[in-house]
Amino acid sequence: MNNHKCNTLNHRTRGRARIIQCIYVVGFMDLFGVSMIIPLLSHHVKSLGASPTVAGIVGSTYGVLQLFSSTVVGSWSDVVGRRQSLLTCLLLSALGYSLLGTSTSIALFVLSRIPVGLFKHSLSICRALLSDLASEAERPLVMGHFNAASSVGFILGPMVGGYLTEHEGGFYTSAFVCAAIFLVNAGLVWMLPWRDILLHCNGTSKFVSNGSSANSHAPAHTDPTLEVQRKLAGDGRWWQEASSLQPAWRQLASVGSRIRMVASSDMWDLFLVRLLMAVAIMLYYSNFSLAMEERFSLKPKTTGYLISYSSTLGALAGFLVGPVTKLYGNNMAALLLHSTLLTCLLIFLYAAAPSVWQVLLTSTFFAISTTIGRTSITDLELQRGGVRASGTLIGAGQSVTAVGRVLAPLLSGVTQEFSPCGPPSLGVLLALAAVGVLLVRIPKWNKKSTKLA
Repeated sequence: MNNHKCNTLNHRTRGRARIIQCIYVVGFMDLFGVSMIIPLLSHHVKSLGASPTVAGIVGSTYGVLQLFSSTVVGSWSDVVGRRQSLLTCLLLSALGYSLLGTSTSIALFVLSRIPVGLFKHSLSICRALLSDLASEAERPLVMGHFNAASSVGFILGPMVGGYLTEHEGGFYTSAFVCAAIFLVNAGLVWMLPWRDILLHCNGTSKFVSNGSSANSHAPAHTDPTLEVQRKLAGDGRWWQEASSLQPAWRQLASVGSRIRMVASSDMWDLFLVRLLMAVAIMLYYSNFSLAMEERFSLKPKTTGYLISYSSTLGALAGFLVGPVTKLYGNNMAALLLHSTLLTCLLIFLYAAAPSVWQVLLTSTFFAISTTIGRTSITDLELQRGGVRASGTLIGAGQSVTAVGRVLAPLLSGVTQEFSPCGPPSLGVLLALAAVGVLLVRIPKWNKKSTKLA
């Protein structure tokens, strides 16, 4: 009997591990396909006859749609389940990139960006799914590996896209290849071994929903894997929501209630830190090529090598998140504070760099500190907001980052009027403000954790 239980448990553990590994592949292919297209968009819209102003307005369509849709789609994934929401986002994104492959006018170009802007949230839902599957202790490690796999795709994609554009009709070929990649991703998600996890969730939900009388007979030390499965099952509604289509009005009501829950929660400090650091990091990168040319007379080709070097280190840094988290004893608040301090120092050193070698040094550690900072703040949001609403929380975080994408170009343009070092100098001030918020709020987080314990 015990051997049968052990075999069943091992089977479920292997099924969960297979899903996690497949989600890494989905993240890699997602950014691989997208990064084939991103560098070509501005050139293509200008080739359609758009002026620089019109090209800027058209280019902002995606960011504005993402700003408003991130939280809604993330919350919707909490309501209907990860599988249905992830498939929907992948298929509609594929539709958008297919339309992009037929965009022979500005109107068609804008039309193609609408489904992508509204539903290109596959990476956010993948992160929410990983947070469902991983225990709290292993979550930073799993998220770090996912970010690393995605970043590798973002590094390789532009190379393939650049190669395809050298041929006639290369942009349209790249767009259709990107759409095909999203269709393959949808097929991979469809074939994932969901049954290994969901069937167990259906069984454990009955256990959880039996109330305290059932729990009173539970052993004092339960298996960690069962705890992960039980977390997935929640209060018994997770399986029902993921396995059946609810009426549209009920879905909307559930989405609205979850968004209100996050909006009314005491998480403004984390979202403020996310916004400040997002703008600071974007200001670091905003005029990087131009600043390297004006300050050190670097050619664009050399600057491109420097950016590629930094991006590669950022991808590899994803594998450091797990060991660093263990070094900190899973104290994500301290890790976020120290990574934010390091990022602030590195932006300052870049702004004051007297030579290219100092820029190279700051770029090396900047890629690592920002990767660890992004993972730690996401983990803190999930800790404080609750994994049961992980889609809503991750979506809200993406919306905050989207606000940063809107603000950063404006602030960069204004500060660049004064000096090539203006944008990173402002970034230092914003990062210092984020450090100040953390120094004030972390003691209060620790007090709340002590009371709950």
